[in-house]
Amino acid sequence: MEVCLLNKHLLACIVEQETNLRLARSFLFGFRSSPLSTRHLHTSYTMGNGRAVIFCTFIAFGGFLFGYDIGVISGCLVMPDFINRFGENGVLTTTHQSEITSLLSAGTFFGALGQAFTADSLGRKGSMIFWSVLFTIGVIIQTAAETSRPQLLVGRLIAGFGIGALSALVPLYNGEASPRHLRGTLLVLYQTMIIAGLFSSYLIDWGTHHFLNSASWRIPVGLQILFGLVLIFGALLLPESPRHLLFKGHGEQARAALASLNNCPPDSPLVDDVVAELEEGLRAENEGGKATWLECFSPDVRWRTINGMMLQFLQQLNGQNFYYYYGAVFFNSAGTGLDSYEIQVVLGGVSFALIFPALYLIETMGRRKSLLTGAAVEAVCALIAGLVGHFTLAPDGTPADQLTSSQQAGGKVLVAFAVLQVGAFSLWWGPTPWVYLGESFPMRVRSKCIALGAATNWLWNFLLGYFAPRIAKDIGPAILLIFFGMLVVAFVYTYFFVHEVKGLSLEQVDELYKSDTRPWRSASWQPTMGASRKKAFQRTLYASEQKALDTETGRLDAERIEAAKQRTFGAGVGAEKDGKPSLEMKEHA
Repeated sequence: MEVCLLNKHLLACIVEQETNLRLARSFLFGFRSSPLSTRHLHTSYTMGNGRAVIFCTFIAFGGFLFGYDIGVISGCLVMPDFINRFGENGVLTTTHQSEITSLLSAGTFFGALGQAFTADSLGRKGSMIFWSVLFTIGVIIQTAAETSRPQLLVGRLIAGFGIGALSALVPLYNGEASPRHLRGTLLVLYQTMIIAGLFSSYLIDWGTHHFLNSASWRIPVGLQILFGLVLIFGALLLPESPRHLLFKGHGEQARAALASLNNCPPDSPLVDDVVAELEEGLRAENEGGKATWLECFSPDVRWRTINGMMLQFLQQLNGQNFYYYYGAVFFNSAGTGLDSYEIQVVLGGVSFALIFPALYLIETMGRRKSLLTGAAVEAVCALIAGLVGHFTLAPDGTPADQLTSSQQAGGKVLVAFAVLQVGAFSLWWGPTPWVYLGESFPMRVRSKCIALGAATNWLWNFLLGYFAPRIAKDIGPAILLIFFGMLVVAFVYTYFFVHEVKGLSLEQVDELYKSDTRPWRSASWQPTMGASRKKAFQRTLYASEQKALDTETGRLDAERIEAAKQRTFGAGVGAEKDGKPSLEMKEHA
C-alpha cells in the first residue's frame, strides 16, 4: 500500500523547488515498469525547458532565409522589369536564368563547408552572427543592382555563402542545445522554417508581380535584409552551446549557458548532473587532439558521415523539388487554368500545412519509421503519377479546350498524387535528414560532419535544378519513375543502415553507434552511459523512502531524500548547496 502511494505521489507531485522534483520524478518514473528502461528517462536537461525551446525556435529562423531565398528568385525571373534590367534585348535566356539560380547554390555549397572552421573557432553563436552578416551584405548588393547582371550574381553568391553556412549551423546548435526529449521536434523546426520561408516568398511574389516597375522584385528581394538583421541581433542574446564551451575547456561558461537554457541557477545540482554527463562523453574525445576532416571517415564515425550525406542525397532525389521546377506544365496539362504564381502557392501551401504534424511525428514515430513510411508513401505517389502522366498526359502547350476527357482525367490524377507526394515529403523526408545531421556525430567532428551533409544537400540541389528540367523536356512525366526508383533505394538504405536514436542524449547516441547494434534492432537498445547512477539512486531512494512516507499527509521526509542522493552521487552532486529542499507532496488531480 505504501509503495503504491509512493509511486502515485512521486509521479504527480509539484515541489517547491522544481529542480529537485524533476530529478526525483525522472529517476522514479522507471518504477512502473520492469525491466527499467533508461532510454526515455529524462535527466536534469528536462527542467525548465521553456527558454531552450525559445532559443532553438529562434535559431531555426535561419531555415526561413534558406526557403525564402530559394523561392523568391523563381518568381522574379518572370517579372517584366527584372527581365528588362538583367536580360539582353528584353530576353532573359535559359543560360542567364541558370546563372542567377545556380550562383546561390554554388555559394551555399562552399558556405556549408566553410562554417566548419568558424563554428569551432568563433563558436556556434559567433559563427551564426558572422554568416548572417555576410548573407545580409549579399542581399543588399542584389537589391541595389540597377542593370548590372554581374552585380546581381555577386550578391547571389555572397548571400549563398551565408545561407549554406546557416543550413549547417542551425542543426548543429539546436542539436547541442535542445533537451533530448524535444531534440527531434526542435530540429524539425528547421525544415518548418524552410517551408515557411518558401511559402512566404511565393505569396509575396504573387502580391508584387503586377507592379510594372522595380518594386515588383526589389520588395521581395529586399525584405531579406530585414530577415538578416533580425537573425543578427537576435543571435546576440543567445547563450553559446554548452557542449562547445565544455569542449573548449570553459567549464564555468558552460554552466552559465546551461543555466540560461534551462532557467535555473548555475550551481543547481541538476546543472551538476548535466555537466557530469557531458564531461563523461567529452573526456575521451579531447584526448585525441585536434580533429581533422579525415577523422569524419574514421572507423568510429565513417558510417555516420556516409549516412548523413546519403540521406541528404536521397532527400533531394525524392522528386519534390522537381514539382516546383516543372509543376506548371503538369497543372496546365490537367486544364487547371492556374498561372505559375498560383501553382507555387498551391504547392507551397500544402507543404506548409503538413510540416506542422511533423513536429509531433518525429518524436512519436521516431527517425527510422519516419524515413521508411515516407519513402513508401512517396514511392507509391511517384509511381502512379509517373505512369498516369506518361500514358495519358496531353503534350505540353495543348490548349485546355482541346483536352480529351481521358487527358483531363489523367492530368488531374497526376496533379493529385503530385500534391500527395509533396505533402508526404513535408511530413517525413523533408525534416528527418536534418534531424539526423543534428544528433548523430561526436563532438570532435560534429561541425565537420554536418558540413559534409549540408554541402551534399546543396550540391544535389544544384544538379537537380540544373538538369531535371532538361531531362523532363525529353522524357516528360516518365522522370517521376526515376524518382520512384530512388525512393525504393531510400527505403532499403534506411532499413539496413539508419539507426533509431529517439530519446537518447548526444553522448548516448555516440555510445549506440560504438556498440555495433544493428540498425533494425536499434530501437530496443538501452544506454549504459549515466544509467548506473540513475539506477543506484532509484534503488536507494525506493528502499529508504518507503519508511519516510506519511500516508495521511502525503509528505516525504526531505532529509531521507537528501541522504539517498548523498549515498549515490557523493557530496556536492545531486544535492542542494543552500539548505534542504522542500518536498511536500500534493495529490494529483
